[in-house]
Amino acid sequence: MKGIQEASEPSRSTDFDVIIVGAGIAGINTAYYLETQSQGTSYTILEGRGSIGGTWDLFRYPGIRSDSDMITFCFSWNPWTREERLGSGDQIRTYMRKSAELFGIDKHIQFYHKVMTADWNTASKSWNLTVTNSEGETQIYHTKFLVLGTGYYDYERPLETTIPGLSNFDGPVIQPQFWPENLDYSGKDVVVIGSGATAVTLVPSMAEKAKSVTMLQRSPTWIVSAPRKQRESGFVKLISKFLPVSSARWFKRFSSILWGTLFYSYCMIFPEKARRLLQGATIKQLPANISWNPHFNPRYSPWKQRLCLCPGGDFYAALRSGKANVITDTIKNVTSSEIQLASGQTVQPDIIVAATGLKLRFAGGIKLSIGGRTIDAAQKYTWRGSMIQDIPNLMFVVGYVNASWTLGAEVTGKLLVRLLHHMKRRGADVAVPRLNNPGAMRQGDVFNLSSTYVQTANSIFPRAGSGYWDHKRNYLLDILDAQFGSVSKGLSIE
Repeated sequence: MKGIQEASEPSRSTDFDVIIVGAGIAGINTAYYLETQSQGTSYTILEGRGSIGGTWDLFRYPGIRSDSDMITFCFSWNPWTREERLGSGDQIRTYMRKSAELFGIDKHIQFYHKVMTADWNTASKSWNLTVTNSEGETQIYHTKFLVLGTGYYDYERPLETTIPGLSNFDGPVIQPQFWPENLDYSGKDVVVIGSGATAVTLVPSMAEKAKSVTMLQRSPTWIVSAPRKQRESGFVKLISKFLPVSSARWFKRFSSILWGTLFYSYCMIFPEKARRLLQGATIKQLPANISWNPHFNPRYSPWKQRLCLCPGGDFYAALRSGKANVITDTIKNVTSSEIQLASGQTVQPDIIVAATGLKLRFAGGIKLSIGGRTIDAAQKYTWRGSMIQDIPNLMFVVGYVNASWTLGAEVTGKLLVRLLHHMKRRGADVAVPRLNNPGAMRQGDVFNLSSTYVQTANSIFPRAGSGYWDHKRNYLLDILDAQFGSVSKGLSIE
């Protein structure tokens, strides 16, 4: 871009070349690429909360951990050196904070700065952001390029799920997204409603102190045991011995990404074989009193919804201990003291945890507009899963549903700096995706998952089309395209 200005202290300026919204994985990673590959570009990170971490700072429920292996979840530019395969919430927060400090990114973060609106000014060729701070004061920020690292769900409101009579219950009803710091569940009977990753994490963790923990699910999910510690195949170990440390780490990470991609492809191409494989592994870990069918026999094939990982098989260990149980049924009604099920069975919990999913939200709820006219991003197609049709100088970061979120952030980060360099070489100020004849584009699903709450993404996120007008699907192909492919195809650059 023209007229790159010298980097300035964030607290003293409201004008930047790039503004990043969000100090989570996406925001920190984007800042790294600006710091190291676009020197001289002034930027700041506006973070509505008071800490680095995004999701990992918000979620504090027992046992919170990554749902993908840390060797791919971590940043490629700051390898994960711990032995844990799945990192805990505390470990991830510490890792992200140190990663930001390592490259001075933390000095560019403005905490308690919540972006409310973003309006593109055609005359000045810049975004005007309305930002509020913790004191309720409002400021206007200006930026040539806007990057939304705001995640994909609503931080303020959980998913509203109708559970008949839930308001009648006299005990605590907990939303994992807003876990009470002082909740004491020692010696209590707990019912966790849901069967997703949050429920699978909560059950074994709470079973350590609770009297009993019951996972009450309407339908089961695929729960896969993962090693607690990082493991490498003999081949990877052998090759790594002959490589420099940095190259060996790259090779290990690449191998993990490759095997994950191959397993996902196997599940898609051979769904029945994948089902039998996971079924056999599950049955071996179940206690005699809990059957695979119906409790662990999902209606869908593996990877039609995201697999739930449990380190060291801790979920199944909790079942074998007798302190945890699974019930597959439909809730008929909740009274002041019990949950009545459609089968006639009743459960008497002291505490109910409603782990029923997340409410999706695009752009962190920021109201986007061009010249004061509101933009509905869900009515526009995405360009390479990073920009939006007809919206200038804006990128958003969304990860993969079948791999680590960080991988999608890296694709967008590389694409951003290449585009900025391209615009600078051409003396251009504006880059906007333009789709000829959008009415002829076949619309697909934003996320290739059948989860109920994920299906709402089609009405919230930019549309998925085909070719360059689709969301990111395959990291290995996407990262090659971001690094070496055309940076201007489908864009109007002026």
